[in-house]
Amino acid sequence: MTILITGAAGFIGAQLGKQLLERGESVVGIDNLNNYYDVNLKKARLAQLANYSNFLFTQLDLIDRTGLTTLFTREKFRRVVNLAAQAGVRYSIDNPYAYVDSNLVGFVNLLENCRHHAVEHLVFASSSSVYGLNTKMPFSVHDNVDHPISLYAATKKANELMAHTYAHLYGLPVTGLRFFTVYGPWGRPDMAYFKFTQAILNDQPIEVYNYGQMRRDFTYIDDIIEGVIRVLEQVPEPNKTWSGDSPDPGSSLAPYRLYNIGNNQPVELMYYIETLEKALGRKAQLKLLPMQPGDVQATYADISELTKAFDFRPQTAIEVGIDHFVRWYKSYYPTSS
Repeated sequence: MTILITGAAGFIGAQLGKQLLERGESVVGIDNLNNYYDVNLKKARLAQLANYSNFLFTQLDLIDRTGLTTLFTREKFRRVVNLAAQAGVRYSIDNPYAYVDSNLVGFVNLLENCRHHAVEHLVFASSSSVYGLNTKMPFSVHDNVDHPISLYAATKKANELMAHTYAHLYGLPVTGLRFFTVYGPWGRPDMAYFKFTQAILNDQPIEVYNYGQMRRDFTYIDDIIEGVIRVLEQVPEPNKTWSGDSPDPGSSLAPYRLYNIGNNQPVELMYYIETLEKALGRKAQLKLLPMQPGDVQATYADISELTKAFDFRPQTAIEVGIDHFVRWYKSYYPTSS
């Protein structure tokens, strides 16, 4: 079986590729290698995959309709994992068209190719940001998510709607995964924990929004990868009990499912910073600031559906995950330590 991973040079994509390759799967990875953050980090992730004989990388953008169709025609993918997207909540406020191109146009191109090339299962990355103004905790896939507060979140919600349409019209089996604040080695430099580490090691203040009154369901990368692989292996079936009289957003009469993947244990931001300080052996200089536009005060994943369907729940403690990240950071950026 040949598996396509889009966004293969990304944080999650590269780690997923490595795990699938070690299991003996044939993997084709694509990425546009844009400069949203350090391209050298993306290339370093890809370098880890290059030694596997069952890996092929092609630099390709999802908005390249012709190139994508050529790739699907040649490789005959049976399963696809879409991790390619323009990421970042705050970046979407100033750069909206980057999200329209990648997250909307690109996703339609991918759906069309999955439809026309008889892909057995498409798994795509959604986000906890789709919960927007929802305040009922924990966030459940059975709740409506109609009030996003960033364009990034709106595009992820749109992806879920577009995917359901293709599942309904063409019987394309699709599963959407709402990731909750993924962190760990080889992570994204635009994420807070990465910026915090860099600033603390350089004796610079860290920017702490909402005066530190934030909670996040931080989820370690290995748990995310384990969840994605388990989901990828199980093709979704229609929910025969689904009713339009009381429609469940998390399933459908079509072969469509949504799942949260989170640690199911929200952590106070200030405790997260304290844990990072202990791992680094240094104190942070705090610059307390008000809430930023597009941000939410708390995230908390209800993972009951994930656990029921796959007998799986993330278990990595925040102290363990941060320690692994700090060790990696100091080895990747040795001059900073």
